[in-house]
Amino acid sequence: QVQLVESGGGLVQAVGSLRLSCAAYGSIYSINAMGWYRQAPGKRLALVAHMTNGGTTNYADSVKGRFTISRDNAKNTVDLQMNSLKPEDTAVYYCNALTVQGIRADDYWGQGTHVTVST
Repeated sequence: QVQLVESGGGLVQAVGSLRLSCAAYGSIYSINAMGWYRQAPGKRLALVAHMTNGGTTNYADSVKGRFTISRDNAKNTVDLQMNSLKPEDTAVYYCNALTVQGIRADDYWGQGTHVTVST
């Protein structure tokens, strides 16, 4: 079991910046990758950014060049630096951890943090 605790959401004006943080607890040795997803009002959950233990990253096209994901393996944290925010970035952001133990893979989710970007 992995528990994820997020922080850092809030209200920001367009072109502003926010930093989201997520700390993992529990069976952290089994974590293979961590990342961030978001769900905008009326839309489906979608990948924002993702980083494997080896450092390979994957970003949604809509955030490339504006958002940066980083991990601190010693602290078991994953951060998302969001710059040049747009109103369309408004969503609930969820931290995700993918664990792998043998042939079993599981996804764990944080409670979600709201990000609202005003015009």
